[in-house]
Amino acid sequence: MKRVLVTRAAHQAGKLSDGLRARGFEAVEVPVLEIQPPASFAALDAVLRQIDTYDWLIVTSANTVRALVERASVLGIDLQKVKQPTAAVGEATAKAARKAGFNVAVVPESYVAESLAASLAGRVAKKKILLARAEITRDVIPDMLRASGAVVVEAEAYRNAIPAAASGQLRRALDKGIDAATFTSSSSVTHLAAAATAAGLDFPFTGVKAVSIGPITSQTLRESGWAPAAEAMPSDIPGLIDALTRLLA
Repeated sequence: MKRVLVTRAAHQAGKLSDGLRARGFEAVEVPVLEIQPPASFAALDAVLRQIDTYDWLIVTSANTVRALVERASVLGIDLQKVKQPTAAVGEATAKAARKAGFNVAVVPESYVAESLAASLAGRVAKKKILLARAEITRDVIPDMLRASGAVVVEAEAYRNAIPAAASGQLRRALDKGIDAATFTSSSSVTHLAAAATAAGLDFPFTGVKAVSIGPITSQTLRESGWAPAAEAMPSDIPGLIDALTRLLA
């Protein structure tokens, strides 16, 4: 049985791991991402208290939606009453946003920041947009929308951290052998590299095939010296599982 490394956060690994097992693989979970609150809630609280003043909302991940819902609950803000249009970077994010009560109006054909910004560019001139996202991420969306004449307010909703147990788990997983590693974001690449370094392991892993969820993650892999052996199409979890299945068939 082929052993496949799953690097997603523990609370998100289930869908990918279950899908891999259904295809006959052994899913080896080593979470290298852990969602933590932002260093300060000041900026997030400020935008949530004035959320009715925005013309558009943009959410870049299901983690973003979850963070917004949790913080709004602490503040006593009912997001079910937020009716302005929302743009979500992919179907998984859109599903989480709809469940939270957001009015999802835009989901780009390609689940990357460039496609989302391009989908909005023609309709946001002079509009006030709230972009909620992780602490460290690319500036593609705000830069492109500001160039289109939008007023973009950014708020950090959460941080991606490396779990303390990641290095030890990774060392044990590699000792038993891994055939392929899955990557669902650029952060999963950089965090796995950091966990490997902390464990005294060479990165990339010799003889292990990297499978990427999309072009941005693939670019980060290449910049890390690990050319992806396969890339998902479409850029989602089912697409990732299909790409891996074709690769290891």
